[in-house]
Parts: sequence; structure tokens; C-alpha cells
Amino acid sequence: MTILCVRFQLPPMYEAALPQLLGLLEEFTPVVEALPPDGALADLRGAERYFGRSAVELASVIRVRALALHGVDCVIGAGPGPMLARMALRDARPGVTCAVPEDAPGEFLAGKPVAALPGVGPATARTLCEYGLDTLGRVAAAPLSTLQRLVGAKTGRDLHEKAQGIDRGRVVPNGVSRSLATERPFTRDELDPDRHRRALLSAAGELGARLRAVDKVCRTLTLTVRYADRSATTRSRTLEEPTAHSASLTRTAYAMYEALGLQRARVRSLTLRAEGLAPAEQASHQLTFDPVDEKVRRIEEVADRARAKFGPRAVMPGSLAA
Repeated sequence: MTILCVRFQLPPMYEAALPQLLGLLEEFTPVVEALPPDGALADLRGAERYFGRSAVELASVIRVRALALHGVDCVIGAGPGPMLARMALRDARPGVTCAVPEDAPGEFLAGKPVAALPGVGPATARTLCEYGLDTLGRVAAAPLSTLQRLVGAKTGRDLHEKAQGIDRGRVVPNGVSRSLATERPFTRDELDPDRHRRALLSAAGELGARLRAVDKVCRTLTLTVRYADRSATTRSRTLEEPTAHSASLTRTAYAMYEALGLQRARVRSLTLRAEGLAPAEQASHQLTFDPVDEKVRRIEEVADRARAKFGPRAVMPGSLAA
């Protein structure tokens, strides 16, 4: 066991604590991949030899330190590779690390539904289930040629390997600073779509202002909707062009929200994350003949200067002023 997938149980408003928690993991290994908003992958290959402990034993130490130093509990999955560690995390619970047997990962996967495998979407799962391949054990036992006829050559090969527990993934060190996030929790579980949209408008405006303040643009916007039962839905969308323009971020956030098709969903919080940050000076902007767009951008610059001088609520959309 060399890979840990850790999910910190951060309260909704404390995502900013994630960098400190990543620092805790980096005390054991420099190979840490942030999984915002509340998780990380850690490759403990060297740490096992250095500390003379297994990854599962080190997971217990990490859990105790997270509680003692930051007051944050965590759930941890362990496995020979990143994919298996992520799947183990789904069966883990606070205080108990779920580990995939290194010598028999196929047995761990065999009884799981095919849709549980990372990278298998609804369409692929539906196709496989129509032919009786509804569990990973059955997929692993199916001939490779059969899978390739059903879902394509490359997808079939990847699916066949993963169902057998062959994990070719690796942990890629990164930093949570490559993204910016803002969350809008509700005081009580919110059913009103108009309030959801107001929260998204506020969050997109804040993200845009923060990006412009540090001269950055983002390439991808991610929306996370947390529900009353503590489950969550996450959707990402690549922008047409890298931007820090609040209006563009708002339109994208609205589009992702509408695509979810929520009907009387009890929403506990909404989180927007700007990812794929890059220097604004390196970004290109498609010029248009629309004078309204140029006017909005000039107003945005003036509003940024006013907020910098008089506070973040000095200028805001009228729908948020109430």
C-alpha cells in the first residue's frame, strides 16, 4: 500500500484551511496532489521506508495530527495506486482506514457496480449493463475484444485493466494555490432557485474581483452543490477563453446550475472554484463589436477601484443589495 486518498471533513466555511492540511501531509512526503475543495492524494512510497511504518499506520498518525493541530477529522482510503485509493475512500469512515489488498485488488473491486469505476459515465455504464456486465467482476472476466466492440478500442482496454485492479495512475504534485474558491452557505437548507442564483451571482462576482486583484485569469470554472443530506454534486466547465470577467463567470455558473435540473433540491451551500489560473497578461481576449460588453468591462474596472477604497460592499449588483 503506497497511496493515500485523504478527505478532510472541513466545515463549509473553512476551505481556506486546506493549504495548512496539505502542509501536514508534506511532512511525510513531498509527493502530494491537492484535490480541492477538501482532499488530497499522497504517495508514501518513500515515507514507508523512512518511517518504518506501513501506509495504513501512517494514515493513523496523519488522522491524529489533523485532529490535534487543526481540529479536523478525516477519512482515508489506501491502495497500490491513485484510482484504487479513491475507490477505497468511498468505503472508509472516520477512524478506520479502508485499504485495498495489494495482492488482490480484483477481489476488492469484483462486487462493485460498474458505474463506481472512475471514468465510467452513465452512457458507458448503461451500455455495459444492457449486456449483463453490471459489476466490475463481470467486466474483468469478459473478453477484451467484447469490451472493445461495446465501448471502443481505447475505452475497452482501459476499462478491462481497471476492472482487474491494474492502476497505472500516479500522484502529480501540485498546489492548491492554482485555484481560487468561494463558498456561499445558506443559514438553512434552501429550496428557492432564485436564492441559489443570487448566491451564484455573489460568488462569481467575488471570484472575478479576486482574480483581477492578483492579475490572474482562469480557464475552468467548477460548481459544487452540497445538499441537506451531506451529499454533493460537482460540475466543471472550460471557458471559451481564459477570463477574470465577472459577467462571463456568472453566465458559466448559471449554465452549470441550470444543467443540473434541480427540482426542489434542499441546498446547503454552493461553491465556485476558478481553476487553471494563468497570468492575465498572457491571456487573449476576443474583440467584439458589442459596445455593451466594453462598457461593462470599464464599469467593472471602476467598481474594483471603488471597492478597494471603500470596502467590498461599496459597489454590488442591485439584486444583492437587499
